[in-house]
Amino acid sequence: MKKIVIILCALVLVVSCKSTNIQNNKKAKTIGVLVDSAMVVSAREEASKIGVAILKKGGNAFDAMIATELALAVAYPFAGNIGGGGFMVYRTNDGKTGALDYREKAPLAASKNMYLNENGDIIFQKSTLGAMAIGVPGTVDGLFKVYEKFGTLPFSDLIQPAIDLAYKGVIITEKQADRIKKYQPYFSKANDTTILYEANWKANDTIKYIQLAKSLERIRDNGRDSFYKGKTAELLVNYIQKLGGIITKEDLEKYEAKWRKPIEFTYKDLKIISMSPPSSGGICNAQILKAIEPFNIAEFGHNSLKSIQLITEAERRAYADRSFYLGDPDFVKIPIDTLISSKYIQQRMANFSWKKATTSSTLKHGKIIGYESDETTHYSIVDSFGNSISATTTLNGAYGSKVFVSEAGFFLNNEMDDFSAKSGTPNMFGLIGAEANAIAPEKRMLSSMTPTIVEKNNQFYMSVGSPGGSTIITSVMQTILNVYEFGFGMQEAVNLPRFHHQWLPDFITMEPKGFTPKLIKNLEKKGYKIQQENTTIIGKVDAILRLPNGKLEGGADYRGDDTAIGF
Repeated sequence: MKKIVIILCALVLVVSCKSTNIQNNKKAKTIGVLVDSAMVVSAREEASKIGVAILKKGGNAFDAMIATELALAVAYPFAGNIGGGGFMVYRTNDGKTGALDYREKAPLAASKNMYLNENGDIIFQKSTLGAMAIGVPGTVDGLFKVYEKFGTLPFSDLIQPAIDLAYKGVIITEKQADRIKKYQPYFSKANDTTILYEANWKANDTIKYIQLAKSLERIRDNGRDSFYKGKTAELLVNYIQKLGGIITKEDLEKYEAKWRKPIEFTYKDLKIISMSPPSSGGICNAQILKAIEPFNIAEFGHNSLKSIQLITEAERRAYADRSFYLGDPDFVKIPIDTLISSKYIQQRMANFSWKKATTSSTLKHGKIIGYESDETTHYSIVDSFGNSISATTTLNGAYGSKVFVSEAGFFLNNEMDDFSAKSGTPNMFGLIGAEANAIAPEKRMLSSMTPTIVEKNNQFYMSVGSPGGSTIITSVMQTILNVYEFGFGMQEAVNLPRFHHQWLPDFITMEPKGFTPKLIKNLEKKGYKIQQENTTIIGKVDAILRLPNGKLEGGADYRGDDTAIGF
């Protein structure tokens, strides 16, 4: 009897030790900020705090959106703005969905060939640097559209925190100091005076934005017209024209943000609500995810050879279609239903082979019978009432056109580069465009911004989005797959290494860490070209996941100063 007991004890000890070793060898799970009721995830802690303060005050997700976006204009001038534009997708607590397009527009004096010389060649930097690169800003009008439809607290309560922050000043982070230093050479090229950002700013310095505070005060006291018709409009137009730009007071007066019907589609048992044109994000992700849907990608494994192959080939075909068919729906007819139909996507994937890569030179857009920068910022918000928003806003390039209206305190965008200045010629993100995205007066330029909300079992499941130019679309898509197919929590899903393919140029861009030499070698054997050397990061995802127990998990991207805060 004693022998049996001793043997049993020994077995228990061995099993116990083995179990302990497994636990010790298993990487500890990274869990994002967990809260019970409401959350804001944005590019800066100051903005997230301001958004949450509005939620605690009894405001809804839309109130918090306005306060957060205005705070980002102060705390994150790299991309946060009142001189740019963006998109927002929403889902209310009763399941109603919608989208707002506050994308910039081409000035009335814009023309198709405005960036070409007498030989028909693109003039270097004309669409990216300086006054000719600026589109008519939409952010301020967009925020007032949101307020008119959904706002509950006094508008002054929503804008005052940003005003206070501008007067108090913002502490510069190391990443922010590096960015300012990197882009300083361009500031003097774009402006005719020395601007605030040309000083020798270092980490932990405080920048005060006095003129921006005054611009925000004018908006607080006089509404959206103070920006589009009042003193701010005058300062903006006078400075742009002084620098040789073509935006007029009439351009500002005529600007209107538009409510749009979002792109909605299913992926297995998920319902995905994403931005519609002039954003390409919703359509491209519908195409990519529906191309993946017939396969059991979870079995292939996260970032495995087969998963990367499948996703790459789906991306390749979606971006080829993007280049040809997509533009401003007010100017071009877009066959949305066909582009996101399973039948069409299966036809596009018919020549996909596990044995070797499809070369982009042999792949064009699909035939239909009858016929975006890492210099963007995204934020996600869920309120205690059950409303959710996903919003992406931008100046396009870093600090936009680099034109800084000193008397008004803000940068202006360089969104005109998102048009196809010349058909078949890549823009600053390497994206190829065609006639659908040609420049025309009052037309909105095509974008890659992809604010997205996902439902599961008819309930809110996640809000997700990212900056990253052309990589926005794929960053959002991979984050959704990381959670849904591969079982990661939201912070883990955001942290994982990402890759990207956009048809042309024909290579897979991979983040420098997280992909093994063996994996890369195996991809190259199949004919895939890999770009890693010049890659730093792909996207900066800010997302919120609703857990089975009803709690919210924030995913704030470590690649920036992003922060999740809630209660």
